[in-house]
Amino acid sequence: MILYAALLEMVDKEHDEKILEIHKAYLQKHIENGNIYAKGPFTDHSGGLVIYKASSYNDAMELATNDPAVIQGTRKLTLKEWRSNLE
Repeated sequence: MILYAALLEMVDKEHDEKILEIHKAYLQKHIENGNIYAKGPFTDHSGGLVIYKASSYNDAMELATNDPAVIQGTRKLTLKEWRSNLE
């Protein structure tokens, strides 16, 4: 299975705390829609990881760039295609 890993590096922790619930709601909506394989914060509080299920890199990029944390500039996005070895 080919997935897309969105690395979300924290760049503005203070502002990120203000929009955290909006960020979580955005991710929850996409979990319910089947667009997210996994998600979670890094334990060192440096950001988080979202693994998107999408039909193309461009579709995954659209999902990732519409995350409120990316739009608000509280996290820096790096998107990589990722191949799971679980299957």
